[in-house]
Amino acid sequence: MRICSFLPSGTEIVYALGLGDSLHAVSHECDYPKGALAKPKVVRSRFDADKMSSQEIDHIVTEMYRRGERIYEVDEEILRDAAPDLVLTQELCDVCAVSYEDVRHAASRLAYPPNVVSLDPASIGNMLDDIQMVGDLCGVPDVASAFVAELNKRIDAVRSRAAAAVSTPRVACIEWLEPPIVAGHWIPQMVELAGGADALAKPGEPSRRITMDELAASKPDVLALMPCGMDAKRARDEFYALENLAEWRELPAVSNGRAYFVDSGSYFSRSGPRLVDGLEQIAYMAHPDKFKKPASVIGV
Repeated sequence: MRICSFLPSGTEIVYALGLGDSLHAVSHECDYPKGALAKPKVVRSRFDADKMSSQEIDHIVTEMYRRGERIYEVDEEILRDAAPDLVLTQELCDVCAVSYEDVRHAASRLAYPPNVVSLDPASIGNMLDDIQMVGDLCGVPDVASAFVAELNKRIDAVRSRAAAAVSTPRVACIEWLEPPIVAGHWIPQMVELAGGADALAKPGEPSRRITMDELAASKPDVLALMPCGMDAKRARDEFYALENLAEWRELPAVSNGRAYFVDSGSYFSRSGPRLVDGLEQIAYMAHPDKFKKPASVIGV
């Protein structure tokens, strides 16, 4: 089985199942585990987001969409060299990864078109199903089942401990800072599993833009700042550079010391196995008296 992954979560699943040697090309964002960094890159971005602020990234993405331009490009030469039997991609978000249509088109041009599989979970349960599906497709169903069982055990441990808490804090998870975007999809479910109540979103709903007035009116007890694709340190830098920082500081969660920066790129924005690590982090933020503080969580 020769595999090509167009998204980081797919790459993480492949490696978690012990199939790293079968992976012959990855996207430009596939940086975990370290072995993925050495793989040929089958996707390239048309701009360097690492050198831009949240507002600048939003502006250029909005303009590219307005002009009907693609954010990402498929390197068809790399794809031909990879000669995949299986391609992992997604349809969930064209901002996060190359579009499904572009992947399908590029794959159809190969001499031997591969099986193109889209991973589009709306919940942690869907993510676990994706792991099993990839394991089944790649001939390692028992490995996948054992790994899923291990992840479920950790999820159940969080749910059980959180259920014993006497409070249910309101948690706001912010996926982008300027403009503010509330995190959707699997994040609200993670908040519920961790013993909180999402202040702005419901499980399975897509992420959406909000106003600062809407954020303030939601009165979150806990604020999780998780700009998509950024680690905690970059999120902190972005936050303190905001022009409306004073408005954020007026939020009770910030003034009461219950606002946190997290590594979204590793534990929240990618729908792979490390979402369970993210769940454990939200559990700490919601109930710091019951869960150990993760090293990657930084207080505001």
